[in-house]
Amino acid sequence: MRPNIVTEAGVQTRVSQWWNAIPFLTSSVVVVCGIIYLICLLAGYDTFYEVCFLPSAILSRFQVYRFYTAIIFHGSMLHVMFNMMALVPMGSELERIMGSVRLFYLTILLATTNAILHLLIASLAGYNPFYQYDHLMNECAIGFSGILFSMIVIETSLSGVTSRSVFGLFNVPAKLYPWLLLIAFQLLMTNVSLLGHLCGILSGFAYSYGLFNFLMPGSSFFSTIESASWMASCVRRPKFIMCTGGNPSSYMPTYSVQNTTSSGFSTGNAWRSLSSWLPQREASNQSSEDSRFPGRGRTLSGTARDPTPPAGETNPNLHARLLEDSTPDRLSDATVTGMTEPIPAPRQVPIANAAVVLPQPQTQGRVAASEEQIQKLVAMGFERTQVEVALAAADDDLNVAVEILMSQQG
Repeated sequence: MRPNIVTEAGVQTRVSQWWNAIPFLTSSVVVVCGIIYLICLLAGYDTFYEVCFLPSAILSRFQVYRFYTAIIFHGSMLHVMFNMMALVPMGSELERIMGSVRLFYLTILLATTNAILHLLIASLAGYNPFYQYDHLMNECAIGFSGILFSMIVIETSLSGVTSRSVFGLFNVPAKLYPWLLLIAFQLLMTNVSLLGHLCGILSGFAYSYGLFNFLMPGSSFFSTIESASWMASCVRRPKFIMCTGGNPSSYMPTYSVQNTTSSGFSTGNAWRSLSSWLPQREASNQSSEDSRFPGRGRTLSGTARDPTPPAGETNPNLHARLLEDSTPDRLSDATVTGMTEPIPAPRQVPIANAAVVLPQPQTQGRVAASEEQIQKLVAMGFERTQVEVALAAADDDLNVAVEILMSQQG
């Protein structure tokens, strides 16, 4: 029985890790849609006439609330599970790029534009003077799939890929991917709203091409919402993603007419655009930085110099080799002071040597140390005259001297 217990614990741990990796808004949408479906299932509510997107009811009774209630109700277990499983990867990726509040605003915007387009097309089909097609006016549509089709278009435009896989069977051009999904779902599934999915695709393309930029507020708007007192309980959640530090133009990158390829984006442009939308966290310090104290900092034993390497440095192992060569000398100095605990190799200038008072003359030790350091730098290919000047300016510190020499070469 022990192997079974271990297997069950492993599955539970994996599911927990998978759920904890889903950002705040995406997981909230999954929970809300799941709970609403369970309540409807237990209550026996299966008509959805009062909450679905019904163009005739919206126009006759101005029931605008249907714009938003229709997207959180689902008609069957397969319906809600399929939509939520499709939402998790796309919603998680977009939320990490945009932030939780900005993605919530975008979801509301897409729900509104999808509904308006749906209403306009249904009205044109139902009230045109040539042929009146009343079926679209009386179609009761529910589900999150319209928003999902918009997210598919936006995610495809941001990915920079030229082709996408359709159900793992074959690859198609990226621009045709949402259209083929629209046709596939319409042919393979019953009771699918063609107009609802179509409007989702149209809204996604409109956003990707920048037609909704005037509707997207600036970063200060979202920062104000995040700093509000009524948002404190959400912001403190570990899965909440701040949207500060994003693109100052307040919208995700769109198609450009300059140097474009068939996919709409080049890989380099897409990566630069995505990196500009990442939340305001240092990528290199993300694992060790405390979220309560954001920003770039240094330890107490560090120096005030900028830790970024100079522009002319081409060898990334240069400092590592110098530190390895100078470690025995550093440790011998520490042994003279009577310290018993091992001292790690300092990253910059060691401040412990500043407090050491040796009985021997300082000038002789410095000359010997300088000659050894000069030989090391000369062996690396630097000229002796430049090495002596750099060591004098760096006060015999190898790291600073290397930075000076490399900057001169750059």
